[in-house]
Amino acid sequence: MKKILLPTDFSSNSWNAISYALQLFKDKVCKFYLLHTYTPMIYHTEFVLVNPSQYGLGDAVMEKALKKFDLLKEQIETTFKNPKHSIEVKAVFNTLVTEIKDMVQEENIDYVIMGTKGASGIEEVLFGSNTVHVFKNVKCSILAIPEKYTFEAPHEVLFPTDYEIDYNDIYMKPIIDILSLYKTRVNVLNVSYGYDLSEKQTINKSKLETYLKNISHMFHSVSNQTVPQAISDFQLNARINLLVMINNKHSFFDNLFFKSTINQIGFHLNIPFLVIPAQ
Repeated sequence: MKKILLPTDFSSNSWNAISYALQLFKDKVCKFYLLHTYTPMIYHTEFVLVNPSQYGLGDAVMEKALKKFDLLKEQIETTFKNPKHSIEVKAVFNTLVTEIKDMVQEENIDYVIMGTKGASGIEEVLFGSNTVHVFKNVKCSILAIPEKYTFEAPHEVLFPTDYEIDYNDIYMKPIIDILSLYKTRVNVLNVSYGYDLSEKQTINKSKLETYLKNISHMFHSVSNQTVPQAISDFQLNARINLLVMINNKHSFFDNLFFKSTINQIGFHLNIPFLVIPAQ
């Protein structure tokens, strides 16, 4: 049974991610955890150190969230009735990232699936701050669903890599588990800079090919492009409906997403994005 965490703020954006998750795993036995976190608008150290119920705020917010959960569960039951799926809800006074980290560990979560959109007013920013913080701090596979994305089965998958990763079961199992749900073709994309692959890269590429042996796949190599440009161009030329990356601290992923300047993360992503955490 898969255990899937679905953070929600009860917005249309988070409902869209929930809808994607329920459709993606429609044929799998799953337990979905719907999570809503809240903190007071005025938030300081003394408040956090004591029970918020002493201030009379926690109970009211909790009650409101639970009522919204009742409506959300009814919406799920009406739209995606599935005997293979069970749902548990949790509203908690905590920050989002901290609670996700706690639940991933306590419940042995397989995937966190969440909606995402760029920060308002800055179109070049790839993701909102919550999603980036989850990518950086949560040791679990994260599937980010763009706002208003309509579900498509992941038949064409793009997997950019620099072959600097020692592929193993921890990295590859979450990827293979999703790809095996559908008839999928994986497009492995390497951006070269005029040099042949090193011995280490060649060995890693061979390992990757072994993991993909039962899945249709193709290896692609492009040169004289940045990684964001290569990803964007490939998306334009193929109907890609899932982007997969491994967040290895020593690979290009870290440079691509976690640098501060807009230019370094300045490309648009309008397809679901599966991120496998660094070990």
